[in-house]
Amino acid sequence: MAQSLTKLITVQEFLDTKPEKGRYELHHGAIVEMAQPIGEHEEVTGFLTIEASAEIKRLQLPYSIPKTALVQSVSSESAYSPDLLILNKPALKSEELWTKYSTVQLGASIPLIIEVVSTNWRDDYYNKVREYEEIGIPEYWIVEDTALDGFPGLKQVSVDYLGLGGNKFIGKPKQPTLSIYNLIDDEYQVSLFRGNDRIISKAFPELNLTAQQIFDAGN
Repeated sequence: MAQSLTKLITVQEFLDTKPEKGRYELHHGAIVEMAQPIGEHEEVTGFLTIEASAEIKRLQLPYSIPKTALVQSVSSESAYSPDLLILNKPALKSEELWTKYSTVQLGASIPLIIEVVSTNWRDDYYNKVREYEEIGIPEYWIVEDTALDGFPGLKQVSVDYLGLGGNKFIGKPKQPTLSIYNLIDDEYQVSLFRGNDRIISKAFPELNLTAQQIFDAGN
């Protein structure tokens, strides 16, 4: 589970002082040390990275996939490290924090962000949806595979993990769901994909992939 350190700081202070080892985010001024992802989480993230990379290469898009870059919120002292971040390289010349801190602030730099739901699902559904919308990020995926409920390493997680809170977003009964948020008239509109639904992505419109193929990557 993520561990939060108590002193509240600014994004600039965080970027200047965050530890070099480990993975950290800033949530509303609080430094959060991110837990090591479980195997299924890593397999899904790796699968999506390969699929996105293949499309970028095939279509010769001016995109890159950084390993540890951060996305700064425009409305709070927050900086997030997405599971998968696609960057538009030509737009990075307008990013003031990119060269020194590998941090982006502008929606034009970020065609797509993907998060694979884990113990911090509230951040993925509540905080990040709102803040990515404010940044102007055109597309945001949340991958939620309810099969992870039974993973032994997560027994210590509260009942809300992919459970009561998640039902509000993916409905009942729970089932593996890919939520794609698209920015339309400065507001996110969400589409849900399950089973053999073919994914519809504005970032990669020719992507030939079903929701089930993504979930199967973690099994």
